Order: sequence, then structure tokens, then C-alpha cells
Amino acid sequence: MMQRALELAEAAAAMGEVPVGAVVYELATGKITAEAHNRREVDRDPSAHAELLAIREAARVVGGWRLTSYGLAVTLEPCAMCSGLIVNARVGRLVFGATDPKAGFCGSLGNITNDPRLNHRVLAVGGVLAEESGVLLKAFFKARRGGGRGLGTKST
Repeated sequence: MMQRALELAEAAAAMGEVPVGAVVYELATGKITAEAHNRREVDRDPSAHAELLAIREAARVVGGWRLTSYGLAVTLEPCAMCSGLIVNARVGRLVFGATDPKAGFCGSLGNITNDPRLNHRVLAVGGVLAEESGVLLKAFFKARRGGGRGLGTKST
């Protein structure tokens, strides 16, 4: 699932989006239910994070908002907004790649997904294909800062 999420992240970078990909899948079968990548720039929507888009589509496909028998694989540690959504959607398992020390809320700045005060906690496993996820993110931001014409370079 993380490999597919990385492919989606690469597609996001090619569109000038921060390279984050997300896949929602059935825990029992591993069948992909929904997938997405960041679309904040394309949609001009600050909430168009990969996780939100994939979870929204999964709920539509499943026909309900409770995703307890589904997992989510995402290339970057979810932010506070996405972590809250993961809890509210009752996602059964979270796997993420690179940690996000500036915005991550699955262990870096806080841990919404495993807060005992909430009525649902999510088994979260970080660091899966973290190096590959990190390389993609670093290349994107290096290109954005003018360090090259690689992934994610966008003229403004």
C-alpha cells in the first residue's frame, strides 16, 4: 500500500503539489477502496490533503463513514486536521512513511490518533518506506526553493 501511496505522491509532485499520497484499503483483503494525492493547489482548497480526499472517497464507496475495517497508508505523517479525521472516521489502522516534525500529529507534535481522551484510537505505524517518502519530499522542496528543475517545480 505504501508503494502505491508513493506513486500517488509522485503524481502530486508532477502537478506542483506537495508530494503526499494516500491509500484506503480493506484490512482483511488488502483490496484498495480509495486513493488520492494532495490537491490543494489544483483545487485551490486548503483542506484538499491526500488523507482527507481518500477517506472521503472511501466513505462514499463503502456507503458509510465508519471505516473500522479499513487501513490508511500515507507517505507523510498526518497533520492535526487529518489525524482528527482519521479518528472521526474510525480508521482501523494507519501506516505512514516520513515523520513531519513541523506539522505531524501522530507522534511528532502531538498524538491525536492515540489520545486516550478520545473515543477511538488508531493503531499507527510510522517509518514505513520513510526514506523513499523523505527523498521525494526533499527533492520537491529543493526544486521549489530554486535548487533545480526537478520534481514539483512550479513557475509562479
